[in-house]
Amino acid sequence: MGLREALASRINDNFVGTDPKRLGHLGTYYKGKVRDLYIGDDEIIMITTDRLSAFDVVLTSIPCKGAILNAIAVDAFNATADICPNHLIEQPHPNILRVKRAEPIAAEVIIRRHITGSLWRDYQAGKAGVYEINLPGDLKKDQRFDTPIITPSTKAEIGEHDQPMSRRGLIDSGAVSKSLLDEACDIALALFARGEQQAAQRGLILVDTKYEFGMVNGQLTVIDEIHTADSSRYWVESEYQQRFEAGQPQKMLDKENIRQWLVGEGYMGDGPPPPIPEDVRLDLASSYADLHHRLLGTTFNPDQIAPPAQIYSTLL
Repeated sequence: MGLREALASRINDNFVGTDPKRLGHLGTYYKGKVRDLYIGDDEIIMITTDRLSAFDVVLTSIPCKGAILNAIAVDAFNATADICPNHLIEQPHPNILRVKRAEPIAAEVIIRRHITGSLWRDYQAGKAGVYEINLPGDLKKDQRFDTPIITPSTKAEIGEHDQPMSRRGLIDSGAVSKSLLDEACDIALALFARGEQQAAQRGLILVDTKYEFGMVNGQLTVIDEIHTADSSRYWVESEYQQRFEAGQPQKMLDKENIRQWLVGEGYMGDGPPPPIPEDVRLDLASSYADLHHRLLGTTFNPDQIAPPAQIYSTLL
């Protein structure tokens, strides 16, 4: 059985969430867009589901997505621990991370090496000025910046949209202090440089990524996820230049595939989303599995991922 066929066999066996009535002993339940959290005094049980969100809206589920995200995140946490502490304690199950409880800062730090995705759409629409960055007027889609740029956003609550904002805007709004934001941005740039280096070694381009930070015992700490297909864009390096010069879409191994599909359907987060066909879900699952293989050097095997019911036996 090929990878796509194996993923297809799990299309109706997705892990879409937990029952807080069964797991309430773990802590206070919080449902995020992709993760279910059980928040204790000092630790959080972070359960990564197969839910898919785009434009801050939960759309559907993708076979084995949660296990793939966790595997990539754990590898990236371990590979960058010398740059900044992270919240990871252990991974007791492919979908479960036990992490330190942090006090999140009210900003997300987004590092971009290329102009694509939402930044390209804002640039075309004349809205990129919100970041207060001087961008040349003759940029082309997917063009590489000589130096990575920082385009922060607010950290939205569930059901709300993250809002793009300049560093000055975040500070002036009182969301975060200048010293803390400066520290977070410096760390994010160092993390991105490490991620770029590792991606290049595997024939990939780390196009852009999002970092979230929190305070643990007074120390800035990386939280949530890092360098995954949900929080980052990845392109195949060997095809980049030819596709860029021809004005063709890049070979993407990340969530931007579903964003592009949704934009083609006329959806960008407002109103009811369109139904996601099974083939589109499998295409995205295959891209995530391909990224897992390239980044971690191991083939992802859906048959080795435990069924959703085993999550309870791990936690009860």
